[in-house]
Amino acid sequence: MTERNPITVSSWTLGDQCSFEERCKFASEAGYDGIGLRAETYVDALNEGLSDDDILQIMAKYQIKCTEVEYIVQWCEEPRSYEQKYKEQTCFHMCDLFGVKHINTDLMESYSIDYTAQKLRELASRAGDLIIALEPMPYSGLPNLDKTWKIMQKADCDNVYMLLDMWHWVRAGQPYDLLTKEQAKKVISIQLDDAYQRPYAQAILRDESMHDRLAPGAGDLDTAGFVKMIKDAGVDPKVIGVEVISDNYMAKGLQYVADYTYQQTVKVLKQAWPEIMQETVKA
Repeated sequence: MTERNPITVSSWTLGDQCSFEERCKFASEAGYDGIGLRAETYVDALNEGLSDDDILQIMAKYQIKCTEVEYIVQWCEEPRSYEQKYKEQTCFHMCDLFGVKHINTDLMESYSIDYTAQKLRELASRAGDLIIALEPMPYSGLPNLDKTWKIMQKADCDNVYMLLDMWHWVRAGQPYDLLTKEQAKKVISIQLDDAYQRPYAQAILRDESMHDRLAPGAGDLDTAGFVKMIKDAGVDPKVIGVEVISDNYMAKGLQYVADYTYQQTVKVLKQAWPEIMQETVKA
């Protein structure tokens, strides 16, 4: 088990049609240290009739942990819906249950920097000791590193960090020398994947993100280069997430998806950041 930088299969990589036990089984057998869970996939597990104790027992059975919790959204809305309030509280509960210290967070709606920063302060306050990990995505209200960083600086919260995903990074048109050492100190985790050279049209870019990503190192956009940027900037990722959302891969089955994405991730890490792999010994 890689305690310091667990390689984690993010929730969307294995989709939302598998049982909780299947998710744990295929992830563990592939070699992953952890699984990611969205609030929705956690509720799906409860809907199977599992209790929190059942969930913990299944993870213990397969010697795997939940190391990534997501996804708080629509936190700038006024008024916020009960659905989103409850989803936020569910994420807080999941962190407590699984011992996870940060929550992946996005904002699809676009607001001014000042307004977003104020709402971010409110969210950070509700989170208490938990860390809010903002994820820049090119089709969102946090479209790139620049705006996300400005909002974080304006909000000035000790428990607000960033999650950087390679697919979103390259689709935002950002080079691999952009991340500064100062910004790197506020990166809590990363997600690895890859993409085709040519993106979908801007109007449907989210469709590519949700259906047509590639495994790390399997595309044209240099996953190793992204990892080297992360390493050289001084990031110490608490989670190395693997978020490969692919209809083509899923058509080959869950075992294929888990095995292939893990193997590709290890290959990239050994190439670009061999030091981080030295402690990767499965318990």
